[in-house]
Amino acid sequence: MAVPFRRTGKTAKRKRRTHFKLTAPALVVCPQTGEFTLPHRVTPNSGYYKGQLVLTKKESKKD
Repeated sequence: MAVPFRRTGKTAKRKRRTHFKLTAPALVVCPQTGEFTLPHRVTPNSGYYKGQLVLTKKESKKD
């Protein structure tokens, strides 16, 4: 099994890890409801995509 000849220093390790960071998701405003949602997705609260209704809500039956 290969073993490193020298130990990786703190600075080298931290320089390599500077690119491991989280990015905030892009959000857009839904034109129908005004709420934030992810782009290129059907909004679950209104059911619209690109200005057209593509998803209808089912009515729940109560006994």
